[in-house]
Amino acid sequence: MTFQVQTHDSIADIGRADWDAHAAPTGDPFVSFDFLYACEASGSATPRQGWAARHLSVRDDAGAVVGVMPLYLKGHSQGEYVFDHAWAEALERAGGAYYPKLLSAVPFTPVTGPRLLAADPVVREALLAGAMALTEQMGLSSLHVNFPTTAEWDAMGASGLLQRLDMQYVWTNRGYGSFDDFLGALSSSRRKTLRRERREAQAGLDIRTLTGDAITPAHWDAFFAFYMDTGARKWGRPYLTRDFFARIGETMADRIALVMAFRDGTPVAGALNLIGRDALYGRQWGALEDRPFLHFELCYYRAIDFAIEHGLSRVEAGAQGEHKIARGYLPTPVHSAHYIAHDGLRAAVADYLQRERPAVQAEIAAMTADLSPYRAA
Repeated sequence: MTFQVQTHDSIADIGRADWDAHAAPTGDPFVSFDFLYACEASGSATPRQGWAARHLSVRDDAGAVVGVMPLYLKGHSQGEYVFDHAWAEALERAGGAYYPKLLSAVPFTPVTGPRLLAADPVVREALLAGAMALTEQMGLSSLHVNFPTTAEWDAMGASGLLQRLDMQYVWTNRGYGSFDDFLGALSSSRRKTLRRERREAQAGLDIRTLTGDAITPAHWDAFFAFYMDTGARKWGRPYLTRDFFARIGETMADRIALVMAFRDGTPVAGALNLIGRDALYGRQWGALEDRPFLHFELCYYRAIDFAIEHGLSRVEAGAQGEHKIARGYLPTPVHSAHYIAHDGLRAAVADYLQRERPAVQAEIAAMTADLSPYRAA
């Protein structure tokens, strides 16, 4: 059988039915048509913002779509959470052009998930080969695949891509029946600290976790105000538009857990989570009042509550934040893979990654041993 790889400048060009035929079986909300279409249609991930869709599809001899791959032509490295700015600077100092580059990822979303969306491993190989060929055809410096699954990362390494290792902080459900069961697994001092933090954060507030039809446009208005306030203070330019939240609220409400804190009926803080098949994914948060431990309560402890109640195996709370370890979120490897077309840059990056990977592995081991809040087995 032969395959035809096609490039699309909009996910709508592929269509929901053909895309979700391969995305839906993964159980990953971020590679769903609705999430990626919301990024594009809302103006959040568009060519003007440096995210030009170049999604791939693979068709068989009968013309059926048998696999898809999220892919973007990037004019910068913002919103990726895998930091390659030093690589760009090195190539540009040498007289080369790093941008534009190709990126397979979910915009603004540092969450591990499938990138080669196909059941057949031969089709997955065709998707990766197609992305590499497109890099060469367009004369680009590189192709990057951020936060693929471990199996994909291994396959990409076998195909010659350079492998990078990083870490995030993940809470694992060890069969807990309640939050108190989780607290019982911690050291005595950490258990007391978490109880105190929750008590102080909750005082005087009504905190609710909303899903499905319980989330109204008024909730999204309030949450967007929180998001804009946090984004302006932390990054300078929030990525997501109000229309993005409206769109996922309309099409993905049953896959959303929106934690909202109210004072006297007025929303004052919120945290957005997406629900996967076996995980809860913490995304944005924001608050209009500065209150000790409220961030921990809404983003970490309420997420644990939800995961335990719904039998989810883990909570992935996003990139960075060593303070998460003390709250039960332990360092966990995450991956990226890189096809560097430029010979000189490829050699330099390969040498760098060969030294970086064992250093990251050692850091994960040391942090787990030294900082884990859990009682020794």
